[in-house]
Amino acid sequence: MGKIILTGDRPTGRLHLGHYVGSLRRRVELQESGEFERIFIMIADAQALTDNADNPEKVRQNIIEVALDYLSVGLDPNKSTLFIQSQIPELCELAFYYMNLVTVQRLQRNPTVKAEIQLRGFAENNTEGDTQQRQGIPVGFFTYPISQAADITAFKATTVPAGEDQEPMIEQTREIVHKFNTVYGPALVEPEILLPENAVCMRLPGTDGKAKMSKSLCNCIYLSDSADEIKKKVMGMYTDPDHLRVEDPGKVEGNMVFTYLDAFSRPEHFPKYLPDYPSLEELKAHYRRGGLGDVKVKKFLIAVLNEMLEPFRERRKYYEGRIGEVYEILRAGSEAAREVAAETLADVKRAMKIDYFDDKELIASQAEHFAHKE
Repeated sequence: MGKIILTGDRPTGRLHLGHYVGSLRRRVELQESGEFERIFIMIADAQALTDNADNPEKVRQNIIEVALDYLSVGLDPNKSTLFIQSQIPELCELAFYYMNLVTVQRLQRNPTVKAEIQLRGFAENNTEGDTQQRQGIPVGFFTYPISQAADITAFKATTVPAGEDQEPMIEQTREIVHKFNTVYGPALVEPEILLPENAVCMRLPGTDGKAKMSKSLCNCIYLSDSADEIKKKVMGMYTDPDHLRVEDPGKVEGNMVFTYLDAFSRPEHFPKYLPDYPSLEELKAHYRRGGLGDVKVKKFLIAVLNEMLEPFRERRKYYEGRIGEVYEILRAGSEAAREVAAETLADVKRAMKIDYFDDKELIASQAEHFAHKE
């Protein structure tokens, strides 16, 4: 079996630069590499409902937003299978079987789950000795590492491109696969995470300097933002609070403008947009010693980002005029994905020996048993 990719995003809003550097950019590169037998890219609407159950319309409306972002960055439905999670019922059945292989205590120790619970305020009133279940955490949200394991294993994915914050989730999937294969036999494939090559891209901070770009924190630059929106957001970015005058020495570390330049600028950008500097290192050195204002650096970042995002905007506009075609792409992708997931589910049920109607040996042995019963 060749290498297979499974990855995806929750449809809770438009995708942003954090998504792009964390996985989208790499997905396009991998799609074009020819190294993978299949690439499955999932719009994880069922997972999004685990903490949006009271607002399903939000999820429903954002499916098309995510699909448009996928197509705009260059994901090609002829090379990658784009599908909607909820349209693959086999995933729910796999998750149900995997639940018996994971303890509540193990889920509670998952760092990603703990961080996401805190981010959403589920545990705000938690007191010493209280269990998380008493704080109103939806069971579906609490168990989403198991659901994610079902998503990955359903397509026998060998590779999951993702940011470093997803490493605990992939590790939990490997544990489930190992436990299943040990108990029932080798039916599942253990995946490996594929992290971004640029260390800065592993977890892009928000424009406000927070640890992570997040829709809920309103610190995002979206892939579909206009040139004017990019300018406004970059000009308002967090820099060095002590760099009050142009002549003041400035700090590069923790300065979001330079963090974003680390992630997005390339050598060819300098002769085009900032010819006074041969490289990013020279720009940083000048800022550190003083004499370089924030506005000049921000204008350079604006040019860099708009050059990257303009082709995305053009492709998005094309597909925005063909929404029916986009839904047809998702329908065809979901049908193709379901065929693969159904094959894996059959393998799982066979390994668990719950494929009763197909188990001719079981039927024959029981027929013989009852035929000889007095």
